[in-house]
Amino acid sequence: MNDAFLNQILDRHAQTKPFPATSDIKKLFTKIVLTLFPEQTRKHVVNLADLQLVWESIEHGLESILHTMSKDLPGTPQEITKSYMARIPEIYSLLLTDVQAMVDGDPAATTDYEVIRTYPGFYAMAFYRLARGLHLEKVPLMPRILTEYAHSKTGIDIHPGADIGPYFFMDHGTGIVIGETCVIGERVKLYQGVTLGALSVTKSMASTKRHPTIEDGVVIYSGATILGGETVVGKNAIIGGNVWLTRSVAPNTKIYHQENLKVIEE
Repeated sequence: MNDAFLNQILDRHAQTKPFPATSDIKKLFTKIVLTLFPEQTRKHVVNLADLQLVWESIEHGLESILHTMSKDLPGTPQEITKSYMARIPEIYSLLLTDVQAMVDGDPAATTDYEVIRTYPGFYAMAFYRLARGLHLEKVPLMPRILTEYAHSKTGIDIHPGADIGPYFFMDHGTGIVIGETCVIGERVKLYQGVTLGALSVTKSMASTKRHPTIEDGVVIYSGATILGGETVVGKNAIIGGNVWLTRSVAPNTKIYHQENLKVIEE
């Protein structure tokens, strides 16, 4: 290696801020998921005292991770840790509604246990909702690490900035993309391959609403693409598969993509 190249890399090392290891972040938040949902693990807590010790270790672990990035935080690591831990019961309650939506909405789902243990949509939502809590605490980068970890595991890409209401269900889930400024109401159901994205915008619009609003009770079938910050899909609308949508849709509307198929028999 020549010295010019090595000095270029050395400068990057010198300029890069300290940050917790991605593996430590994944490990801690996986522990949170397994503690909240023992269906995913064989290690079960048998008494309240032991459970309290588990949560104390999680709290200490989070505070330790935040200490390594304290200069970039909006408050002290201890303050943010306390505030985040106070969000956990609400996050858990929201996840229970998501599980219920999956059981109710999928004829193939038989029990809560099956959903929690096997459904990629649940796994993606668990990490999204935990990451969303960090996002609301204005913790940098960590929320994206968590949702991208879930993305790598499930093929479901949810930005932690998205605001998703209770009873959310992704059927199959693979290939779903939900953008940063998306707002999704209650009891919304998405099928695989749905994109809730942005129209092409300049970098100066990064802080504006760029992704659609999906109101309560909407169903969006596989392969549909809905784009734009001003696009609103009204309550109880149904968007068919492969629809390309860049304008608002009134409540209770049904939109389908009509394709002309030609069959040639020889």
